[in-house]
Amino acid sequence: MTTPDDSQLVFDKDGVRLTVEDAVATVTLTNPAKRNAQSPALWRALTEAGRSLPGSVRIVVLRGEGKSFSAGLDRQAFTPEGFDGEPSFLDMARGSDADLDAVIAEYQEAFTWWRRSDLVSIAAVQGHAIGAGFQLALACDLRVVAEDVQFAMRETSLGLVPDLTGTHPLVSLVGYARALEICATGRFVHAEEAERIGLANIAVPADELDAAVRDLSAALLVAPRDAVVETKALLQGAAGRSYEDQRTAERAAQARRLRDLAGLGD
Repeated sequence: MTTPDDSQLVFDKDGVRLTVEDAVATVTLTNPAKRNAQSPALWRALTEAGRSLPGSVRIVVLRGEGKSFSAGLDRQAFTPEGFDGEPSFLDMARGSDADLDAVIAEYQEAFTWWRRSDLVSIAAVQGHAIGAGFQLALACDLRVVAEDVQFAMRETSLGLVPDLTGTHPLVSLVGYARALEICATGRFVHAEEAERIGLANIAVPADELDAAVRDLSAALLVAPRDAVVETKALLQGAAGRSYEDQRTAERAAQARRLRDLAGLGD
């Protein structure tokens, strides 16, 4: 996906580029030589991207340059030296529980803002989306995948657990039993299965990925923004509500929409 000539470059650093064109922002992972492997610096840049979005943005597209979306955590994190200017993961493990919890919570911030109710986020995923890469794709509301996509949750195979917010959306999408099997085996999930079990909204040939994302973005922009925001909030809360509570939430949301349409809103 090329950057449109009339798009605005917001920032480009630490393997993340944010551009904005009208109501659509694009967040691009920009280290294809390392298959967009992730690091704490990249996570901080992703967090900054979420905080830097103009209020006019309604759609955020997440993509990775090159043949892979993201091959996951850069293995340099597990070496004694770690990343320049960063504590190594081995040093972090020697810290207190409170310190370790705070560091992981900071890392997780890069994965949380994609589900803000005022945005719809779309991950455009090709090639490998492994571990942290899989979890970053899961952080988005929607996933459009190329036919060469390979999802895998490898953390358990390495003696770790998925800790970058991916477990909740994975279970929500595919159910507990299949989520457990995917995580515990670390196996690959390819495009056909991803679409069939609900991990992917659309699977297309690799050369059609950009066009499919553009078409989906355009379709999402047709409805009025406030109606989409209210609908997203309703759907996000549905799993945690009883049937009767969801009915109540629907009525309250619809009352707000009707008052707004009648010019009677606050």
